[in-house]
Amino acid sequence: MKPTIKDIAAQAGVSIATVSRVLSNKRGTYSEKTKEKILKVAKELGYHKNTTAVDLVKKKADEIAVIINATPTNFSNMILSGIQQRATELGQRVIILYAGDRNTDMQHQAITTVMARSVSGILLLAVEPDATDLELLKETRTPFCFVSLYFGDDQILSISSDNKALAYQATEYLINNGHTKIGLAGIDDYHTGSQRVLGYQTAMRDHGLVAKNDWVKRGDYSYEAGRQLLQAFLPLEVTAIIAASDMVAVGLLNAAQQSQIAVPDKLSIIGIDGTFICEVTTPPITSVTQNFYEIGVRSVDKVMGKATETFVPTRIVVRGSVKLNR
Repeated sequence: MKPTIKDIAAQAGVSIATVSRVLSNKRGTYSEKTKEKILKVAKELGYHKNTTAVDLVKKKADEIAVIINATPTNFSNMILSGIQQRATELGQRVIILYAGDRNTDMQHQAITTVMARSVSGILLLAVEPDATDLELLKETRTPFCFVSLYFGDDQILSISSDNKALAYQATEYLINNGHTKIGLAGIDDYHTGSQRVLGYQTAMRDHGLVAKNDWVKRGDYSYEAGRQLLQAFLPLEVTAIIAASDMVAVGLLNAAQQSQIAVPDKLSIIGIDGTFICEVTTPPITSVTQNFYEIGVRSVDKVMGKATETFVPTRIVVRGSVKLNR
């Protein structure tokens, strides 16, 4: 196996970011002694730098790098459209790197690849960083912003919908339409999922209702997660389910129809996202709709140092998958 900069960092006792800067000849951020040590270790390990990446390094930063997590959902294209449009307006090009689906090694590789370039900023779309990721990003001395993800830390730039608020919004909408037994499907245990669970639980509590633990079913935001989770909800006799994504909502809807459960007469479903897919199902899916295009636009402004609000508002779009309390 070919040695990597991670191997060099471990043997030299320095950070991956420092190794990357030395190998990219970015001066002024490390001592000559550190440079000599790193180059010596690199030579001993037989490391050869990717010259293609070196050739792509530009004297003037006019690119924004987007690192995207390949989640099995369908919202990212709209965010990318917003990023591309706003970047073009500001005279910036966009390069995109994929980081797999919760793949730590691919995330590290994507970040170190960006570090070998001269970029104006780094946007991380639905990427959940670990401690190493954050160390790398901070040591690049390049502005970075998390997109469609919020950490509750003012020191970390983010642009997102307010995930606690949107889950509260969905839950309250169902409660106002007569539902008291409400499930939450396809959610994960990362920042976004945890915030949505909290919003759901808070809304139930504020309305004097109990949110039972088994009414929350974990998943990965995918169609298959929704399809499989319906059977887990049936013994619980919930009358409505909040889907963690539109793909989960479609999975629930199709599974309900296959089980001859009428939506919305016997089961109401509300999705989170509000992408085009909500309009092409039968019935069309009521949603808490996020403005993904605006999230993309604002993320570029944020990483380029322009003042903009962190949270992008959401709204309920009524279609046909929730039984209304008339």
